[in-house]
Amino acid sequence: MPRIGNVWNIRDDVYRIFRRSAAPSSVVLWVLAGFSFLLMAQPAAAQLPFYTDDPAVTDPKILHFEFFNEFDGLQSSEFPDLRQNTANLKLNYGLKHNLELDLDFPYLGIYRAPGATSSNGFGDTDLGIKWEFHKAKPGSRIPALGSSLYVEFPTGDASNGLGSGLKDYWLNMIAQEPFTDKTRMNGNFGYLFAGNTSTGAIGIQTTRGHVYTGGVSLLHDFSPRLTLGTEAYFGVADTSGLGRTQLQGMFGGNYTIRNGFAVSFGLLGGKYEASPRIGGQIGFEVDFPTVFHHPEPAK
Repeated sequence: MPRIGNVWNIRDDVYRIFRRSAAPSSVVLWVLAGFSFLLMAQPAAAQLPFYTDDPAVTDPKILHFEFFNEFDGLQSSEFPDLRQNTANLKLNYGLKHNLELDLDFPYLGIYRAPGATSSNGFGDTDLGIKWEFHKAKPGSRIPALGSSLYVEFPTGDASNGLGSGLKDYWLNMIAQEPFTDKTRMNGNFGYLFAGNTSTGAIGIQTTRGHVYTGGVSLLHDFSPRLTLGTEAYFGVADTSGLGRTQLQGMFGGNYTIRNGFAVSFGLLGGKYEASPRIGGQIGFEVDFPTVFHHPEPAK
C-alpha cells in the first residue's frame, strides 16, 4: 500500500469514533449491553479492556462471556483503509486443575477511502487453552504465573481484508506481580510459531517467519467496584515487510455493576503501521450462572 501524508488530526479521529457508534456492529453492542443491564445491579475481577492478559482463569463450571466494540483510526500507511470497527465476542469455560478453554471471534467493519469498497463480516476464529500453574502467595517472591496456547483458524475472507488467510499458532507466557492488595502489574511475552497477529487491518501482517509479542499493564483498584489502569503492548516480526512492527498504549478501566457482571472502557493510541493511530473501546463481561445469584447478606 502506498504511504501518504497524515490527513487526519486527533480531534477529527475522536469525532469520527463517536459519530460511527451507530454502525451496525456498534448497534449490537448497545442491544447486548441493554439486555445485560436488565439483569440488574455487586463485584467480579476482570481483565477487559486490556490486551495484556492476567494469569487467572475462569472458575470450574463457569461460563465467562466477554464482548467489546472498538473503533480505530488507522495509520496513513494503511491507505485506502481509513478506519476499522471491531466487535469481538469471547467465551471462556473453566475446567478443573486451573485450566480454561477459550473461543474468540470478531465481526469487522473496514471503512476505506472513496473509490475503494469497504468490507464487513466475521474475521478469523481463535481456539485456545489457558493454564494458571502457579498462584501468588503472601511473602513469596514468585509472581502468579500462567500460559496460554491459541490456534487461529482462517475463517475470515482474506480477499476483503477480513482475515489473514493463515493458520496461526501462538504461545503466551503470563505473570502477575502484586505490589499491594490493590495494585498489581501484569506482564506477557508471546511467540507466534506461524502466522501473524492481524485482525483485519490492525496487527502484524507478515506472512513468513515468526512474531514476538509482549505487554505490560499496571492496574489499581480504586474501590471494590472500580479498577483503572494503563498498558503498553508491542509486537515485532523477525522478517522485513509492511506491517511488521506494532507499538500501542491504552488507558482504561473496569466497573463492576453486580456480582458476575462488569463494564469496561478504554482509550488507545499507537505508532507504526501495525497499530491503530487512535481508538476507543467499550465492552462488558458476564459470568454464568454467577450473574443470577444474589449476593450473601452482609453479617
